[in-house]
Amino acid sequence: ITGVLFKVFAGVIIFISFIGLFGLISFVATQRTREVAIRKVLGASTIELVKMLNGSFLIMVFIANLIAWPLAYLFVKKWLAGFAYQMELTVWPFVLAMGISMLITLLTVSIRSYKAAVANTIDALKYE
Repeated sequence: ITGVLFKVFAGVIIFISFIGLFGLISFVATQRTREVAIRKVLGASTIELVKMLNGSFLIMVFIANLIAWPLAYLFVKKWLAGFAYQMELTVWPFVLAMGISMLITLLTVSIRSYKAAVANTIDALKYE
């Protein structure tokens, strides 16, 4: 039952982070609406705009993972020291966690970035 509870809570945590990330990219896309519209007028493609908006978020997630790795390693090492049978801690769980977090970020940001990139340019520039 503990394993099931852990999976449920992990799913809830991932869902909450998904919603928070979606809110953050919505805020950033709203703040950069004028920039996106001007880039579209000057000939930027939708893919270029999505890459531009995705880039900063992926870099932030990568840096956050690099900061979290040593802290998580120390925490897990200390936690595992309390068990009678020790297991070797490899780098693969950390790489997998980074891959999953970057994939979730990429999917979340790409959805909102695409919506911002295909929005009507006239509406964005009309009020500026």
